[in-house]
Amino acid sequence: MAVAPHALAAQAALAILREGGNAVEAMIAAAANIAVVYPHMNSIGGDAFWLIHVPGQTPRAIDACGAAAAAASIAWYAESGITKSIPFRGGVAANTVAGTISGWNAAYEFSRKQLGGKLPLARLFADAIHYAESGIVVTRSQNATTRAKLDGLKGVHGFDDTYLVNGAPPAIGSVFFQKRLGATLRRLAQAGLDDFYRGELAASLARDLAAAGSPLTLEDLRQHQAQWREPLALKHSLGTLYNMTPPTQGMVSLLILGILDVLEVGKLDPAGADYVHLCVEATKQAFAIRDCCITDPAYMKVDAQSLLEPAKIRALADAIDREKAAPWGAGKDPADTVWMGVTDGEGRAVTFIQSTYHEYGSGVVLKDSGIVWQNRGCSFSLDDGALNALRPMRKPFHTLNPALALFDDGRSMVYGNMGGDGQPQSQSAVFTRYALFGMNPQEAVSAPRWLLGRTWGQVSDTLKLEARFPPDVIARLKRYGHEVEVLQAWDETMGHAGAIVRHANGVLEGGADPRSDGAVAAF
Repeated sequence: MAVAPHALAAQAALAILREGGNAVEAMIAAAANIAVVYPHMNSIGGDAFWLIHVPGQTPRAIDACGAAAAAASIAWYAESGITKSIPFRGGVAANTVAGTISGWNAAYEFSRKQLGGKLPLARLFADAIHYAESGIVVTRSQNATTRAKLDGLKGVHGFDDTYLVNGAPPAIGSVFFQKRLGATLRRLAQAGLDDFYRGELAASLARDLAAAGSPLTLEDLRQHQAQWREPLALKHSLGTLYNMTPPTQGMVSLLILGILDVLEVGKLDPAGADYVHLCVEATKQAFAIRDCCITDPAYMKVDAQSLLEPAKIRALADAIDREKAAPWGAGKDPADTVWMGVTDGEGRAVTFIQSTYHEYGSGVVLKDSGIVWQNRGCSFSLDDGALNALRPMRKPFHTLNPALALFDDGRSMVYGNMGGDGQPQSQSAVFTRYALFGMNPQEAVSAPRWLLGRTWGQVSDTLKLEARFPPDVIARLKRYGHEVEVLQAWDETMGHAGAIVRHANGVLEGGADPRSDGAVAAF
């Protein structure tokens, strides 16, 4: 089974599974495909994180996050007259190495050496190359996102020629081509994925980045390597939950679920105000820890796993008032991301996330390769004393975090969501609705969601509720002191969630987000 926020990516993964490929191979195919069919949501010019479960083994993770350029410093920006914050768009925003391809490479080697994977890259990329060269149908999401962000993107190096048609966003239902990106994927399939960092493609990327005004150089690309990590783990009353290590906010997602476990939210009405209130208050407690502690692990003063100790979680739970909202400050900036999950017939599972940060990242599209480059590094602070202060070769903070649950009764669950502050919150909704309230994965994903703070397309810090919540629930949350903003039903602001559950007898259940263009594909 595979789930993705675009149906063609889920189908690409399924095709690999039907040919005998494993979950890792299927996810590489899905990752390549989604970078083509959902271009406003991610790119191979971004970062990625993997969480891999092989039955009987300890889960493992891949950190495919790129670091800041060696030349990227607070002084470098000051010399250009940039002293307050790093711009979201343009070459100065394209200041970190794109790690996504290195993650694919690490996963591919693991598949071949540990899982007996035999499918060549040419096969894994075949669907993506086809859609890049033969065209994709423009979705409402692609058109609306491009239109909404056009003011900041139009005129950025290479953007107009790549993502606009006659100076405007491509029309819904029209056919959209990405032939340069297709050629780049063909090259990677032939030359190998390391060509992105240390081959002829790397030299081309470095030349085009320099032409766009980026501080990145060929040496920055050559220095990059994906890294294997031991994921963070939380002992839950129903099993063990796993998530990604810093520089991601995986710890936040686990903290929220740990707090909710202590608060025994499973005894509440899953459609009621008290359930939503406690989820929001748990989020505030976890975000406070995030904002004082989580950054590049090389710069952290505390071990992230230690923040998940039971006594610390209980203290956070005890600080929550069940009938009063705690004060809430500013959230993190929005993010442009996809989450996908795959489980194969032997129970091997991958939960995966891929991102360029903002919609279309920096907006910079490289001339020769057709790759749009991320702007993850604009999250660095130009305040030398800040937690996430810019330093050469430092990794930026990431909202990305793929989730995995291994239940004591033998079930496994991969789940996740896209969207800045919304990621850990939607994870808490999907997990608790499935694990505590007995909803199936599709019900858990489809049910009305909330979001405290910011996500893609939004910069307000209100508590956002879908209009499908009953009026009395909205009224009670307001009485508790929440600053409520009601959004449309099925609002895409809530992000694109998904989940796959494998039962001990091999039965699979999945859920794809109706707020996206996604699907569950299985056989």
